[in-house]
Amino acid sequence: MDIFLVVLSTVIGYLIGSISMSVLLSKLIYKGDVRNYGSHNAGATNMARVYGLTGGILTLAGDFLKAVVSMLIPLLIHLLYSGFEHYELAYVLAGMGCFVGHAYPLYFGFKGGKCVTVGAAIALMIDWKIFLIAVAVFFIAFFISKIVSVSSISAAIALIVAGILFAALGVSSYMIVFGRYVPFTWYKAGLCAFVGLAVIFLHRANIGRLVRGEEKKFTYKKKSEIKEERKNKETEPDETEEK
Repeated sequence: MDIFLVVLSTVIGYLIGSISMSVLLSKLIYKGDVRNYGSHNAGATNMARVYGLTGGILTLAGDFLKAVVSMLIPLLIHLLYSGFEHYELAYVLAGMGCFVGHAYPLYFGFKGGKCVTVGAAIALMIDWKIFLIAVAVFFIAFFISKIVSVSSISAAIALIVAGILFAALGVSSYMIVFGRYVPFTWYKAGLCAFVGLAVIFLHRANIGRLVRGEEKKFTYKKKSEIKEERKNKETEPDETEEK
């Protein structure tokens, strides 16, 4: 039964992770596919660049929430079924499943995002202290560089280092779901390492641009710019009709 529940948690995590908020929002609200514009990445940063801050914030919230929900499922199963002994392994694998689903979504041709927001949500579900460390490093790096990829890679490295230190030192954290303190295990350290290394891997193209000095600083479109673009599209002649 345990093996089935562990596998089920992982699969559900992947399926939830495959729900790409940026692609859905860009198609439903903005009538386009964000992957065709900007950096071609299905993430909150590119949504903000292409469709403005509102699109970016909505994407960030949706991506964050899906990781939280994915990792809550095995914990809730454990609360309902006390015989689920390997719930912590399922918890970790559900997070991994969601992460992989976001990077390689089943529903959108396996072309997804770089998992920074999903990784942040996973960090929060692992330990709120490790989440704060990663977020602090992200914003410090962004304040210095104004480049999101630099911030993301810095936060990923911080997550890996903090995860190893927390497990080695035996740090524990209060989990609301259980109503008690839970130790920071090597399972969790492994998940931190997986997320951190995977985020760095998914930013390999950005690393190449950073080395060449071609990586751009963060900018986003204002509402007026988006409205102007839509207006121009509506007034453009349809070339297919003319032919």
